[in-house]
Amino acid sequence: MEKLRTKKEMEKPKDKKDVMELVKKHDVKFIRLWFTDIHGQLKSFAVPVDEIEFAFNEGMGFDGSSIKGFARIDESDMIARPDPATFVILPWRPKEKAVARMFCDIFEPDGSPYKGDPRYILKVNLEKAKQKGFTLYVGPELEYFYFKSDKSTDTLDEGGYFDYPTDAAEDLRRDTILALESMGIKVEYSHHEVAHSQHEIDLRYEDALTMADIVMTHRIIVKEIAKQYNVYATFMPKPIFGQNGSGMHTHQSLFKGDKNAFFDPKDQYFLSDTGKKYIAGILTHVKEFTLVLNQWVNSYKRLVPGYEAPVYICWARRNRSTLVRVPLYKPGKEKATRVELRSPDPACNPYLAFSCMLQAGLKGIEKGYKLPEPVEMDVYHLSEEERKKYNIDCLPGSLIEAIEYAEKSKLLRDTLGDHIFEQLIISKKVEWDDYRIRIHPYELERYLPIL
Repeated sequence: MEKLRTKKEMEKPKDKKDVMELVKKHDVKFIRLWFTDIHGQLKSFAVPVDEIEFAFNEGMGFDGSSIKGFARIDESDMIARPDPATFVILPWRPKEKAVARMFCDIFEPDGSPYKGDPRYILKVNLEKAKQKGFTLYVGPELEYFYFKSDKSTDTLDEGGYFDYPTDAAEDLRRDTILALESMGIKVEYSHHEVAHSQHEIDLRYEDALTMADIVMTHRIIVKEIAKQYNVYATFMPKPIFGQNGSGMHTHQSLFKGDKNAFFDPKDQYFLSDTGKKYIAGILTHVKEFTLVLNQWVNSYKRLVPGYEAPVYICWARRNRSTLVRVPLYKPGKEKATRVELRSPDPACNPYLAFSCMLQAGLKGIEKGYKLPEPVEMDVYHLSEEERKKYNIDCLPGSLIEAIEYAEKSKLLRDTLGDHIFEQLIISKKVEWDDYRIRIHPYELERYLPIL
């Protein structure tokens, strides 16, 4: 006989039957179907609850040519099919006649998975890891800003790291966390960050697909709760000149069953051979997939020395000026052994970002890359000659430089597939051209009076 599920477990649907029961229980009237374009921008449309059975069985058609990087006008028909395991009530909508959401997988009219769907691409890469016996777990730290509106960068406070009396968003963050928890998202902690009006909410680790869905949900909840307070939340990487930008430090580990494949009790760093090769893979290939981790022109305003952003390609344990950090091992916490990549920003596409980190790490394992010695010194203050002495390279310094590295990368093409790889390069070149032909305030301020 089937084991009875607890009330809490009943709230986590496994199939469409569970979803239909929850729909009735919570008086759900509309369901929003979510998916992302290649840039990780959320797309959504609502269906009345009476249509959800059809959505499960047949999928909902839409025009893919209107979605960035999806399809040409002559191959535009796409089908969105909801994933019942992602059903959840939206906490910022009224409880009466409630609204729920589900993430969708995108398919071609013939029923085959659409190769331009970032969620599908992550599933493909996770399957490659599974074939090698690995499961990827990630735990990102998303930083963001609160401003008085979306028209300016007027801050709510002038607080700094962990500040309390000057933290103007304490209640706002609390309500955001309550909303996240109501959707089954586990939060480790939250706090005021270094810059004025900058905040961080850290998420407890999950498997990579679940976490990519959570990152998308996290960004929406932060914005929706901010709206209720009549303020604007932004995940723009560097909105304020002269202050720290926002990162998405991503902790990651590979497991084989219940065993952390990164842990070795006999190693001086408590890092297994697998863990070391994984880090070496990231360090070796990171310039090639920086375009995915930092995909906007503005991303490279953050990746400069002096503002706690990692720009130098090296690793360490305690040193937060390096690109990769391995948090110190605590006895009895073998499962917490992990690698922290510090360069991603919170405006990336999490499905593609996690895919790239994973495949770079797996390449290091497959090819047996050798991990260099850790750099336990402040890399920011090393001279160029000293960095050369230690063989410390730099991340791309601009969007166009990142594009140039990405274009030549077989690893990136293999990870993203031809369609997303090519569409991403095209769209980013358009963005760079649009940026470089514009006259910016800096140029007028600097050159107009003297030239």
